[in-house]
Amino acid sequence: MRTLTLLLTLSLLAPLTRAATITTYAGTGKPGYSGDNAPADKAQLNNPYGLTKGPDDALFICDVDNHIIRRIDKTGHITTVAGTPGKKGYAGDNGPATAALMNEPYEARFDAAGNLYVVERMNHVVRKIDTKTQIITTIAGTGKPGFAGDNGPATSAQFNQPHALQFDPAGDLYICDIANHRIRKINMKTQTIQTFAGTGERKPTPDNAPLKNTPLAGPRAIDFGSNGDLYIALREGNAIYKLEMKTQTLHHIAGTGKPGFTPDKSPAQTTALNGPKGLSIAKSGNIYLADTESHTIRMINPKTNTIERIAGTGQKGDGPEGDPIKCKLTRPHGIFVDKDGTIYIGDSESHRVMVIRL
Repeated sequence: MRTLTLLLTLSLLAPLTRAATITTYAGTGKPGYSGDNAPADKAQLNNPYGLTKGPDDALFICDVDNHIIRRIDKTGHITTVAGTPGKKGYAGDNGPATAALMNEPYEARFDAAGNLYVVERMNHVVRKIDTKTQIITTIAGTGKPGFAGDNGPATSAQFNQPHALQFDPAGDLYICDIANHRIRKINMKTQTIQTFAGTGERKPTPDNAPLKNTPLAGPRAIDFGSNGDLYIALREGNAIYKLEMKTQTLHHIAGTGKPGFTPDKSPAQTTALNGPKGLSIAKSGNIYLADTESHTIRMINPKTNTIERIAGTGQKGDGPEGDPIKCKLTRPHGIFVDKDGTIYIGDSESHRVMVIRL
């Protein structure tokens, strides 16, 4: 009897383990624009890409083909906070963000003061939305594609299809300048820009190479780890690298450099990736990526140097909800891992934002 009582007590004290589930967080699966001021899962999106959480814990979505930024509050309701729905262009600086014209906003990030920064791929600019006034301004780029302006004012610089951006622990801003095969850095105190990484050449990146004079083939996504190291997803390079900031050395983390798909858990460096375009570092240190052309979400465990598929089957599709491994995705671009481990996915061509809860 005493043994039975002990077993029952231990079973009650033991933590419950639940399988991860994937559900729709926003979008209906049909491209379009609708649903503002209503539940997000009833709204229409049109190619959602980058995702981020704001200081108020709301989720912000780059609704690329609607040329807008949308916000989902803690009640699950969606609104438009920047851009004019369905209209692309470049206009509206120094006015309300909701009256501005944008052109393919790809990714968004917040600074320490709570201001929102957005990179617009086809306007070749970075814009800022002031959190207090909701006024939009251009802080980098001229609006014309090219490569120019290093060591000068960021507003006079030229980008060529910038894709992603992220702040470092000191508050400076890094931008993936894709078609220039560079990462550019803006000193936010002086508002000047420089090339931080990449040579402009579309060549392979050697392992353990010094940062200076080493090429990057299509840097698409970046994120900082808790210790300040920078992780880089190379879309054309089909690989993930870590830049050790103290030594300024690039280390090969995952991918063979050739496009492919290895579906199950395997050594990260010898696993084929296929066009990774989204990257998010979890609080645990695990590295999550949207492996776009394999239609999957992958996770790299840096402690074991292994990679595994956590969502998607490898085939294009839309669902079903439930088991993430059995849920088909279609060219996901956005990935954001929240501090509690919740994973948000911009499932772009399924026109949904999906959420994985553990």
